[in-house]
Amino acid sequence: MSKYYCLIAGLPDITLDDTKLTYSVAEFKEELDPILTKRDKMLVRWFFFQYDNANFLSYLKTSSSTGFDARGIFPAEKIKSTCDILKNPKKKSKSPKITVPKYFVEFIKGYYAHLNEEDAPEKNILWDDKFSSLYYNEAMSCGNDFLSSWFELNLNIGNVMAAQNCREHGLDRDEYIVGNNEVAKQLRMYGTRDFNTENSLEYIIDLLQIAEEKDLFLRERRLDVLRWNWLEDNILYKTFDIVSVLAYLLRLEMIERWIGLSKIRGEETFRGLVSNMKRGSSESLEKFKENNK
Repeated sequence: MSKYYCLIAGLPDITLDDTKLTYSVAEFKEELDPILTKRDKMLVRWFFFQYDNANFLSYLKTSSSTGFDARGIFPAEKIKSTCDILKNPKKKSKSPKITVPKYFVEFIKGYYAHLNEEDAPEKNILWDDKFSSLYYNEAMSCGNDFLSSWFELNLNIGNVMAAQNCREHGLDRDEYIVGNNEVAKQLRMYGTRDFNTENSLEYIIDLLQIAEEKDLFLRERRLDVLRWNWLEDNILYKTFDIVSVLAYLLRLEMIERWIGLSKIRGEETFRGLVSNMKRGSSESLEKFKENNK
């Protein structure tokens, strides 16, 4: 396994409470490119694919690159050409071959196939969730135990939060639980307080307690503290290798996100969350406003 002594030794210490960044995620991405081995670059790409997910989905919905996130791997032109090829597979094209991960191809094909169906009820399709499910399923098979476990951690966190929301609002968990790992199956199947996950999910009690937090910002902050602590616990003996690089990148992204957050954006996020869950919008929004006066 390759070592990155100079890179890691020169990185400034960071904490979740930092209010300024020495590096942005985009800048760190540029610094890593000439340093990492080919194999390690492929691992780091899995982190940045989250931005490509958002870029692809935005283009599919709007047919434009407005709001394009430059932190992704693929440029806007590549996203457009890939979607054009998959939208019209029988049409001859001079565009380059499709060189994106399989889950992108599977999602885009499914999206266009659905639009071509007669009376396709698009509002009943949770495209973000479907994309996330495909992303996590493939990312957890990336070949690196640390990164696979990180993606599974986030899959589990999102699913437990969704399961609790469904339980609170009487929604069908099958619609909102994504992925096919053991925890996802248990969350769909069982209705007990811990969804019968106490033996397969050591942090289930922490997640259930966090899920009860009504203040969105406090809830997200506590989830990131859980993630941060998980990273600390899982890099103790991984000094100077790609795991240390990945852990720094993951923590950097958390800090960058929090520095960019505001109460206004938080309420917009909450509105979107409640809208997606389709129920309890008015009551939940009023509670949120009352908690944040």
